[in-house]
Amino acid sequence: MGDTKISVLGLGAMGSALARAWLVAGYEVTVWNRTVSRAELLAAEGAKVAVTAREAVAVGDLVVVCLLDDVSVGEVLDGAELGGKDLVNVTTGVPGEARERAEWAVGRGARYLDGGIMAVPPMIGVQGSGAYVFYSGSSELFAAWGDVLAVPAAIRFVGEDPGLAALYDVALLSAMTGMFAGVSHAFALMRRTQVAPEGFAALLVEWLTGMAPYANGVAAQLETGDYTLGVTSNLAMMVEANGTLLRTAEEQGVSPELISPFMALMERRLADGHGDEGTTGVIDLLLR
Repeated sequence: MGDTKISVLGLGAMGSALARAWLVAGYEVTVWNRTVSRAELLAAEGAKVAVTAREAVAVGDLVVVCLLDDVSVGEVLDGAELGGKDLVNVTTGVPGEARERAEWAVGRGARYLDGGIMAVPPMIGVQGSGAYVFYSGSSELFAAWGDVLAVPAAIRFVGEDPGLAALYDVALLSAMTGMFAGVSHAFALMRRTQVAPEGFAALLVEWLTGMAPYANGVAAQLETGDYTLGVTSNLAMMVEANGTLLRTAEEQGVSPELISPFMALMERRLADGHGDEGTTGVIDLLLR
């Protein structure tokens, strides 16, 4: 570790967790936050507290920013001297913002890396928690600081395009959101029965785990362009079966609003003459 100095700007739950992980590992950490009380909590654990964001940037060899949004990043770093600095921005945002912020930082003489954190704060700094961070942008910065960045969570470099980390982050979270929708609908169907939720959850987890490799089949079809590759239950069959799902929801007094949008897309693809495919063609309907 030597004399490596890390500055962390933004001490919400995630920023505090990152700073704490580096402190525990023995690094010299300087922190800054608009609400000073949060910085004082970390000071009690060994962190140095900067009075201003500009001061925090000045003392850090590695400057890590974890703020509310991209607007906050611009406001906080306005006036800070970034020349020669290595800036890592793990503020949640969209790919376009990351690309613009990278250009902004490089224009001020900094190397820039954007990060998408795939974890919640309690997972940070905990070995074996499964936490990891996508990084994209300067490969030189990533190579230079990889060991340090890997302290709070595992690291995955996804490319020189600064927007890729945010895109990977949102793509995975979007898949998770869809899963949440399906799980919510399934529990709603069972809600008025005598079936114990915990018992049903065990079956649901088993089923979803078995279904997860579906993503590999979709990838293979997209790679080859053959949307019939490996199909066992084709679109025509699934659209027909959707009627049973909808009638069951009606019987159970459950709104189909969480699943009906996807069913509508399936019907559109079928109407276009693709009944022998799986569901991969729905992806093309989503592209604008």
